[in-house]
Amino acid sequence: MTLLAIPTSRLDRAAMTLSGLCVVHCVATAVLLALVSAAGGILGSPIIHEVGLTLAMMIGAFALGRGILEHGFMMPSGIGALGLGVMAGALSLPHNGTEALYTVIGVMILALGHRLNAMAAE
Repeated sequence: MTLLAIPTSRLDRAAMTLSGLCVVHCVATAVLLALVSAAGGILGSPIIHEVGLTLAMMIGAFALGRGILEHGFMMPSGIGALGLGVMAGALSLPHNGTEALYTVIGVMILALGHRLNAMAAE
């Protein structure tokens, strides 16, 4: 009895809406997969890793050094320097996944140094 209470036009609109959502889903999935596969080839390139990591290390060293001049505490920069060292070491590793692990560890240590630097400046 409940199905008879729903007008046919309402069921048709619901069916058309679901069909439309299905088309959007299928097209969006195909486009997204194509974009991700293309971006994966570009972003997975070793030169992107090397250039990005080098820039991050230069900016990190500058910020930590400036922190010493501002607040005079060496510990944040010491911890940050350890992170920078791990990141620099990651540049010398082969591009097979291990360098990504060391990069992430170095970035996390560097982030801790930056956080301590910000806290010391407050």
